[in-house]
Amino acid sequence: MTEFLKTDDGQIAYDVTGEGPLIVLAHGMGDNRAAYREVAARLADAGFRVANTDLRGHGESSTGWTSYTRTDVAADLLALVRHLGGPAVIVGHSFAGGAATIAAAREPELVSAIVEISPFTRAQKIDLGALVSHARYRKGMALLMGTGLLRSVGLWKRYLDHACPGLRPAGFADHVAALDADLRRPGRMAVVSRMGMSAPADAGAVLTDIQCPALVIGGTLDPDWADPRAEGEGIVAEMPAGLGRLEMIEGAGHYAHVQFPAEVAAAVLAFLKVGVRG
Repeated sequence: MTEFLKTDDGQIAYDVTGEGPLIVLAHGMGDNRAAYREVAARLADAGFRVANTDLRGHGESSTGWTSYTRTDVAADLLALVRHLGGPAVIVGHSFAGGAATIAAAREPELVSAIVEISPFTRAQKIDLGALVSHARYRKGMALLMGTGLLRSVGLWKRYLDHACPGLRPAGFADHVAALDADLRRPGRMAVVSRMGMSAPADAGAVLTDIQCPALVIGGTLDPDWADPRAEGEGIVAEMPAGLGRLEMIEGAGHYAHVQFPAEVAAAVLAFLKVGVRG
């Protein structure tokens, strides 16, 4: 059942399942909370209360917000944690991975741990050499840049196809079809474009300020970086010593939680057992 949290500028859609310690799931730009369907079910079955939310301007959440930065989304996530009664573990994918970092740094009493899946958490530089030598990276960058500049649903769908190589879970085609319909609604691709053009410098600036355990999950075939493992290691290295760890999912692209929900859920649960409860 969809519920709504009203703020001064709009409303955030979410649903809650399960009982126990709170986990908040936040998807990446151009997606919606259905992307976490399988992961959310596994976490709830493992004894957690799981809140799965649509980012501002996405899914059933409202558009018309004045700004769409990671800092803005972090404020939304913290508002949801307060509303539901924190503290919470925040899981953020891609754009929302940076938002999770900011939330943890801003209000550490509300965030007990963070999980970042293929996160854009640091300032990015295009790898010119890899654009020549690395076909997967070159195609991914071209599709992302084209989507942002042209606000094209078609290019975004081509990017999703490219960013989920190999294994496609049951229901993937239906999810993409639903996204197509959602993103063709007025104003939705403008939101994707604005988020895509929002540099993650705000998240990178506070990586050293987090105080909670952090797990970074990457896909070995993620086309958003020439070397996904090196990006994950770089994020962990900028966190306070001993707080961060990296786990790579073999064969996953940018959407490990969609392609390999069992493996991602298992990694999250193992991390929480050792890093938070231990």
